[in-house]
Amino acid sequence: MTGTFPNVSISTERLVLRPFEVSDVEAFTEMMNDELVTAWTSVPQPYTEADARAWITELAPAERTEGRGIVFAVTEFLTQRLVGTVHLRNTDWRIRSVEIAYVVAPWARGEGYASEAALATAQWLFNDQKFERLELRTAADNTASQQVAQKIGCISEGVLRGAWIARSRSESGTWTEVRTDLIVWSLLPEDLEGVGESLADSGFTSYGEWN
Repeated sequence: MTGTFPNVSISTERLVLRPFEVSDVEAFTEMMNDELVTAWTSVPQPYTEADARAWITELAPAERTEGRGIVFAVTEFLTQRLVGTVHLRNTDWRIRSVEIAYVVAPWARGEGYASEAALATAQWLFNDQKFERLELRTAADNTASQQVAQKIGCISEGVLRGAWIARSRSESGTWTEVRTDLIVWSLLPEDLEGVGESLADSGFTSYGEWN
């Protein structure tokens, strides 16, 4: 059994989650070259505008149309500035389960944007799309991502030993690969009841076919 997520946008009090546009290439390139993004993700390094354009125009749209997931650009409601991205991937349509990943631009960190975007996505998944499980995997030392998981109500399920390759700067300034553990988190619809009021009450609004 397979399916396809609708081509929608999701709005919160401060954010709009929407499909990527070609106009996002420059900001997305800058964000994906950040040191922390390089360290904790598998994106090419350096990340070029050609990489960004291929992702935005071909690879990200294919995630949705081919049934694997959906990719959102996260922008500030007031300024339209690119805050980050949320990626739903590895979708299992039979058991209504999907994995979430997120990246936040350096300038936008510390504002609670990752938690707000992830929670809005979870609410949309459970309420609109009738999904039953959201999964998140964080590198063992990626405490910022783990804090987001905890804020939105995720439960830690265990550790996948040696399951990821992170990157770190060597003394010479070059990037080296380091094998690390992954912590597996999950969120079920009933878990949202325990989310703090400041997050849960923000809610979300989804809009139909984006154009």
